[in-house]
Amino acid sequence: MMNRKRLPLFAGAILIAAIFFPVILTGYLSAKKGEIELAAHNYKAASDSFEQAASFLPWRDDLWEKAGIAASENGNPSDAIIFLNRSRGLSEQGWLAKGSSYFNTGDVSSALITYQQGLQFHDSAALYAGLAFIYRQQKDWLAESDALKNQSRLNSADAYAHYRLGLLQTLLEPDKALPELMRASALNPEADPAVQTLRTALNVSATQSADPSQQMLTIGRALGLVQEWELSIAAFEQAIMLNVDNAEAWAWLGEAKQHLGQNGIADLDQALALDNKSVIIRALRGLYWNRQNKYPQMLAEYLSAAESEPQNPAWQASIGDAYFKSGDIISALTAYQRATDLAPQDSTYWRLLAIFCADNGAHVEDIGLPAAQKAVEFAPDDPFALDVLGWSYLSSGRYANAAQILSDVIARFPNHLPAHIHLAMTYLAQGNRAAAFDELNYVRAADANGADGLFAGQLLKKYFP
Repeated sequence: MMNRKRLPLFAGAILIAAIFFPVILTGYLSAKKGEIELAAHNYKAASDSFEQAASFLPWRDDLWEKAGIAASENGNPSDAIIFLNRSRGLSEQGWLAKGSSYFNTGDVSSALITYQQGLQFHDSAALYAGLAFIYRQQKDWLAESDALKNQSRLNSADAYAHYRLGLLQTLLEPDKALPELMRASALNPEADPAVQTLRTALNVSATQSADPSQQMLTIGRALGLVQEWELSIAAFEQAIMLNVDNAEAWAWLGEAKQHLGQNGIADLDQALALDNKSVIIRALRGLYWNRQNKYPQMLAEYLSAAESEPQNPAWQASIGDAYFKSGDIISALTAYQRATDLAPQDSTYWRLLAIFCADNGAHVEDIGLPAAQKAVEFAPDDPFALDVLGWSYLSSGRYANAAQILSDVIARFPNHLPAHIHLAMTYLAQGNRAAAFDELNYVRAADANGADGLFAGQLLKKYFP
C-alpha cells in the first residue's frame, strides 16, 4: 500500500503531467506541421506553426529561428526580426534572414551589423555577399572589395563575385584587376564583352603611368562603357583630385552624372572653361543639350567640333541630326551628304543618310535608296545596313523588294528586331494583316520593355485595335 504521506505528491505529479502533456504534445505537433508547411513553401502557415511550437516548447531554441526564416521568406521582415531576436543562437541561414529582414525594413545599419555579427560565427560566402551588397549601397568601395575577396575565396565558382571584384579593382588596384575579370569571363562567357573592354582600358592606362590623372580618366571611361556609372564617377573624381585642370575629366564627370539622373551641366561648364577647343568636350556638351531638347545649343556644339576637325565625318552626321531636330530638313540632308563625302567607303554614313531619307520621305529615290545600296555594298553582312535597304525599298513603294530583303535579314539575323517591324509594315502595305500581326506580336514578346517592343505595341494598338 502506498504511503499516505506520499499520496499528495503522486497526485500532484499526475496533475502536472495532465496539464503539461497536452501542451508539449501540441508543441511537437505544431513543429511537425511547420516542417510540412515549410517544405510546401507555405511560409505564412509555417511561420505561424513554428511560432506556436516555440511558445509551447521554450527549450527548443531552433523553433524561433525557423519561425523567423519562414516569416522572412513570406515577406514579413518585421515579424522575422522579432522571432530571430528571440533565438539564442542562429545558423548561417538565420543570420542571412535577419540581415535581409533588417534591410527590407530600411534599417541598413542594423543589417550591416547583423552580417558582421553572423561572420563571427560562420565563415560564409553568403554572409560576405550580404555585407558586400550593403557596402555597395553605401558606396564604400574599399570595404565592398574586401568583402568580395572573402566571398570569392569561399565560393570560387561565383562569376558575379569575381566580376564585381574585378570592377572595383579596376578602380582601386588596377594591377590586380585583370585576373579577377578573366576568371569571371571563364565562368560566364556573357561577361566577356565587358571584360575585353576593361582589359583594353587597363592595358592603355598602364602606358599612362607618368600621368595618374589621365590613367583614371581612361579607367573611368571604360567603366562607363560597361554601364558602371557610379564607379566611373569615382574614377573621374579621382582624376580631378590628381589634376584639377584635367578638362576632359570634368566633362566626363558631367556625362556620368547624367546617367544617374543628375544634371552635370556645372561640370560640363567647368570643362569648357578649361578647354574650349576640345572636340571631346564639345561632343559631350552636344549630348547634354540633345537630352535637354535644346537643339540650337546642340547644333552650336557640333558646329564648333566640326570647325576644329573639318575632315571628321562624325561631326557632320551629328550636325545633320541637330539640324533635323531643329526642323531644318534641307540643312540636315546636306550635312548627312557631307559626311558620306568625307568617308565615301564607310557604310555607317551611307546608312545614316539612307535612314534620314526613308524616315522623312525625302529624296528616297535619288538619294536615299542609292545610299542604302552603298551601305550594303561596303557592309554586306551588316544587319543594320541590310535592314535600311529593305526600309528604303518600302519607303519608295517597292513592296516586293522590301519583303524579300527584310525576310532575308530575319532569316540570317532573327534577333534583329527592327527588321521584323519593317517587315510587318511591309505586310501592312501589301494588305497581309495576319502576317503583320504575327511579326509585331513577336517583337512585343521578345522585347517587352525595350524600345522595339514598345513601338511594336503602339503599332498593334493602331492597326489592330
